[in-house]
Amino acid sequence: MTGIRLTAPAPGWAIDADVVVVGSGVAGLTTALRCAAAGLATVVVTKARLDDGSTRWAQGGIAAALGEGDTPEQHLDDTLVAGAGLCDEAAVRALVTEGPDAVRRLIETGAHFDTTDTGAIALTREGGHHRRRIAHAGGDATGAEISRALVEAVRSAALHTVENALVLDLLTDAEGRTAGVTLHVMGEGQHDGVGAVRAPAVVLATGGMGQVFSATTNPPVSTGDGVALALRAGAEVSDLEFVQFHPTVLFLGSDSEGQQPLVSEAVRGEGAHLVDASGTRFMLGQHELAELAPRDIVAKAITRQMHLLGTEQMYLDARHFGAEMWEQRFPTILAACRAHGIDPVTEPIPVAPAAHYASGGVRTDLRGRTTVPGLYACGEVACTGVHGANRLASNSLLEGLVFAERIAADIVTDRTQDRTQDPTQDGSGDQDLPRPAGTGAAVPGAQGPASEPAPLLTAESRTEIQRIMTRGAGVIRSAASLARAAEELDSLQQTAATAADTVATGAKDAVPGVEAWEATNLLLVSRVLVAAAREREETRGCHWREDRPDRDDADWRRHLVVRIAPDRRLVVRRTDSAAFPPVRAEDSAD
Repeated sequence: MTGIRLTAPAPGWAIDADVVVVGSGVAGLTTALRCAAAGLATVVVTKARLDDGSTRWAQGGIAAALGEGDTPEQHLDDTLVAGAGLCDEAAVRALVTEGPDAVRRLIETGAHFDTTDTGAIALTREGGHHRRRIAHAGGDATGAEISRALVEAVRSAALHTVENALVLDLLTDAEGRTAGVTLHVMGEGQHDGVGAVRAPAVVLATGGMGQVFSATTNPPVSTGDGVALALRAGAEVSDLEFVQFHPTVLFLGSDSEGQQPLVSEAVRGEGAHLVDASGTRFMLGQHELAELAPRDIVAKAITRQMHLLGTEQMYLDARHFGAEMWEQRFPTILAACRAHGIDPVTEPIPVAPAAHYASGGVRTDLRGRTTVPGLYACGEVACTGVHGANRLASNSLLEGLVFAERIAADIVTDRTQDRTQDPTQDGSGDQDLPRPAGTGAAVPGAQGPASEPAPLLTAESRTEIQRIMTRGAGVIRSAASLARAAEELDSLQQTAATAADTVATGAKDAVPGVEAWEATNLLLVSRVLVAAAREREETRGCHWREDRPDRDDADWRRHLVVRIAPDRRLVVRRTDSAAFPPVRAEDSAD
């Protein structure tokens, strides 16, 4: 345990349950539904509204070998190629073999995918895929439809949900096992202020951390809260240096910050071309799949072309689609472009890469278990080994779906065994009765009095962190840029620590609250990302070191694992091979 927790008031209320799921995207809600269906008292905690997770922003679709002639083995091959030598093959095999049936169960839950004239699921193609295997809904609103179906199922099942709640820290018992979470409800719903959900199983499904960069496709809530919580709780994270920058994000100007409109890879899958201002297709000859090369290759090619021509954007030309195709197949993207004064029917779309997806995260095994007993992670917050150094397009929704089912199965088995041994262990008895949280066995983030609050950052620090990360750890990195970023991030940490230790410093003090907690989480995950990126002295997947331009399998076909040591230093270690080590010393690989 690290002995670190966020500065926050003591919990003033509590809920008891068998499992608490933090997050309401495809990973979180699927886990919750499966646990509840097995009779477990399940609580869902989500940072905004139930339908406000990252899942609803997914445009392209969900990848699975559902089409005639396609096989899980072909899906596996494409995933391994995109992952640039760092995928865990066992995890990928679980994904592609269990994926088709998982999608069918999603349909049974109520999700409606687009179909052909014969009633079959309509499939498209995206970057890195050699087959049409992307199921989509509403043309380009797949995530919104999946979110709608799952939210409706959760409400129909009357699951206990706590909305507008930022998770703070993990609760642990005297043996260091998970005992729940603390959280802050933001003034709405049944509970207000800081409270706790006490449960022996916690599932982190908090999404990504795209808000560490100035421009991202991620919503404002994607501040790395799950990764930061796990690190403070003593869990290991892996592959955090591999941040995928989506190649085609609508370019709104060099000073545009925050969430940016995505132009789905499916647009290229349907035949759009990447061109420069003169209309030249620069992807031809760079990869056998041209515009449909894996995302890291396309993002690098766009960035090189921009540097070569001294411009800040390239263009995506789909004028040949015609108005009818745009309106029927990509209505969401068409509306977003027109809202910004661009009409894709008559002109090329200006695009540039922006932060999109964290391929790394909290390290798990094939059952979603982390290195902290009782703590699970699923979806973008997790590092299962599926994505390696670069995620294959549309594998993210599938990963959330497949591994959510695996996590639920493990929790159900574990809780059933516990109840067999001790029939009094039942969290359902008073789960709806808030009561003062105990101060005995369960304490945030560590055992006993050794737990100390982390220095809080001011809300204004968020913008500074984003600019530091964009300058130093964006699409193109170098030893010098990363060293500068590390120094600037450490300076922010030191300033916060000094302010916390000094009375009347004259500086603006950070007040415990959502904005300060988010900024503090962003700083922690940024420091870990930069530490790993400095260590990895090669270019691989979506990690691009301009001073180390070559891929080095001999020394670097390995994972970087980061944890916080008892003395609060970040410890980075390199694995012995591309295989993931077990999350528990007593376990062998699944």
